[in-house]
Amino acid sequence: MSYPNLLERFLTYVKINTRSDESSQSTPSTQSQVDFALTVLKPEMEKIGLQNVHYLESNGYIVGTLPANSDKFNYKIGYISHIDTADFNAEGIKPQIIESYDGSEIPLGDSGFQLSPMDFPNLKNYHGQTLITTDGTTLLGADDKSGIAEIMTAIEYFTSHPEIEHGEIRVGFGPDEEIGVGADKFDVDDFDVDFAYTVDGGPLGELQFETFSAAAADITFKGRNVHPGTAKNQMVNAFQLAIDFHNALPESDRPELTEGYQGFYHLHGFDGTVEEAYSSYIIRDFETESFEARKQLMIDIASKMNEDFGEERVLVSLKDQYYNMRQVIEKDMTPINLAKEVMENLDIKPIIEPIRGGTDGSKISFMGIPTPNIFAGGENMHGRFEFVSLQTMEKAVDVIIGISSYVN
Repeated sequence: MSYPNLLERFLTYVKINTRSDESSQSTPSTQSQVDFALTVLKPEMEKIGLQNVHYLESNGYIVGTLPANSDKFNYKIGYISHIDTADFNAEGIKPQIIESYDGSEIPLGDSGFQLSPMDFPNLKNYHGQTLITTDGTTLLGADDKSGIAEIMTAIEYFTSHPEIEHGEIRVGFGPDEEIGVGADKFDVDDFDVDFAYTVDGGPLGELQFETFSAAAADITFKGRNVHPGTAKNQMVNAFQLAIDFHNALPESDRPELTEGYQGFYHLHGFDGTVEEAYSSYIIRDFETESFEARKQLMIDIASKMNEDFGEERVLVSLKDQYYNMRQVIEKDMTPINLAKEVMENLDIKPIIEPIRGGTDGSKISFMGIPTPNIFAGGENMHGRFEFVSLQTMEKAVDVIIGISSYVN
């Protein structure tokens, strides 16, 4: 179905910089996210007919309710998308609209960059469709302003068509998903639904209820610096300790060598001096047993190195970040079965695959609201090559409407 306000709504949203800031200690991490929630979303939510629209200063979420207009429905359903965009230039976003895409290379403004089917074969899936791209100098922000636009458009459709029966719907737009803390303070009691969906997936048909379990590892290596000319049997080079530690991890368990259900260790930070060095890793796995084994291996490597030195020179700090939401959702597959049936009724092939990452739904599921993830349309996210199909966004709206009006 075509929705006249969807594209304009999306373009309005993405032109506003709402990038999050990992170094910030506040919630939300940037004032721009607060401003977007209060000055853009709140008045629009009220205008399209959502009730009890309120901003929660405790967590940065703005929440609204569309009451049920029929007693046929057994579930209260929520839809969630995040306001922030990723760690890439988000100032001065100038979206390009490519109508009836012909399959050729797309120049990204005057930046010298282009979207090429040679580099991005996924473009071949969008022949004849309307694509929204960047101008090559910024990201687009379809992750996740496409999700916000789709949820808002679905609500607007319901309030404009009161003859369409639906159950109670709650919507929530929150901060800081891209820096991994957005759902830490999510208020389950305030949201008060039976289950929810994050509208934060990628291509058409994605329906996801499995994520990585995730942990962060910060490792300190304590060296001893002496003059290199007299270093024999005296110097302990902290950099070398870090290299030795890294080389003790399984060589093939790196992101660039894994796929599907394979987990990994990802070294994403390395700094220091001969005297003291620091490594930062993220640990990812789908299964609880192997996830715990990965963390234990890091502890064991450090213990062996310390034992060899006869003193503690390798200090490991581990912190769990989120867990595979399958552990919660598989206990009651209602939200998955419902979304799958709706997609199939709309001639959309459900793509049920694990997310090699996480969503806010990972944390929210363990808080008590099962929250799988459905597609929002964005591709090549988090950079200058990001794009989204208007037709895929329209189908995401169709799915939200279908789920909310499904009588079981």
